[in-house]
Amino acid sequence: MKYEISANNIILSEIKCFDVGLTVDCGQSFRWKKTGDGIFKGIVGGKVIEIEEKNEKITFKNVSEKEFLSFWVKYFDLERKYEEIIENFEDKYLKIACKEYYGIRIMKQEPWETVCSFIISQNNNIPRIKGIIERLCENFGEKIGEEDYSFPSFEVISKLSEEDLAPIRAGFRNKYIIDAAKKFASGEISAEKINSLKIEEAREELLKIKGVGPKVAECVLLYGFGRVEAFPVDVWVRRIVSELYPEGLPECIKGNEGIAQQYLFHWRRNLKDGEI
Repeated sequence: MKYEISANNIILSEIKCFDVGLTVDCGQSFRWKKTGDGIFKGIVGGKVIEIEEKNEKITFKNVSEKEFLSFWVKYFDLERKYEEIIENFEDKYLKIACKEYYGIRIMKQEPWETVCSFIISQNNNIPRIKGIIERLCENFGEKIGEEDYSFPSFEVISKLSEEDLAPIRAGFRNKYIIDAAKKFASGEISAEKINSLKIEEAREELLKIKGVGPKVAECVLLYGFGRVEAFPVDVWVRRIVSELYPEGLPECIKGNEGIAQQYLFHWRRNLKDGEI
């Protein structure tokens, strides 16, 4: 990875296997929007950022070198050599998926936001998930600039009732959001503790939250803690396993199951029936 600094922008070049559009729009995160040709706007960590992807260069706008290296490199997992991981995926379906959607990376997001977002994602579609999260932020987050809002903290949400959350229109999920916030606020659930645990123990910790089942726990471990060995199974991944791997997942993905899952998930949900 090479970068240069120009007018308070960070311009990345010569980075392999990083496509911003694919990464922010493959079901991992719900606070990114495409605002122009190759331009993506995100609200992350209480900040608004715009990233432009053009002419094989990626520009992080209005970002200092210090912020880029300390935050955005970790957020987009830019230090991991995805090209080497993909090269070791010796499986014909994975090779097709990685070639088709080359450039997806696993985003390491804030754990509380990830827990809350994937509780909201249950039995839901992406446009509706984004709508609920947007209303949650508008009602309970802090205003950023003229039109944007931060993701509300668990401290703020823990003091609310289910009725207070009615404006976000999340339905039965309201009680789960409140429970998660209260457990984070009391310290019963701690991101620092989960980070220190083996993955089996980390799963058990997350399952203490009402409304968090195995799939949501795996999503949180993968997208909120960067545990690339986590393997979320939703309806699409269940289809993939039954259709392509009835005898078990390929051995070549061991240790990077979450990366393989993301490629397979995005590939399969964009296939038309009968294309496999």
